[in-house]
Amino acid sequence: MTFLELNLNTPLQNALIDLGFENPTPIQEKVYPAVMSGRDTVGIAQTGTGKTFAYLIPILRQLKYSDQKHARILIVVPTRELVLQVVGEIEKLTKYMTVRVVGVYGGTNINT
Repeated sequence: MTFLELNLNTPLQNALIDLGFENPTPIQEKVYPAVMSGRDTVGIAQTGTGKTFAYLIPILRQLKYSDQKHARILIVVPTRELVLQVVGEIEKLTKYMTVRVVGVYGGTNINT
């Protein structure tokens, strides 16, 4: 399977091409249809296997085709480091999309 076969929107497809990705990893291939169908999903895989993109790609595809004028996505993660990682990955995938990404975490001065 390739990312082209996932019927992604052009901006998302272009971002993946820029990143050098042509084929989803096994976790991405398994998670994509579950997330697209609206099912809750738990994916377990080793570090570096593409788990973050596994849920971001279908979510961002759905966002692009949402009927809502101001669609919103909330992603909750347990650590500051993971917040920063997820925000960075979203920024990579939305390079050609008009979205606003905000990472919120505690322990830091709000004016920083």
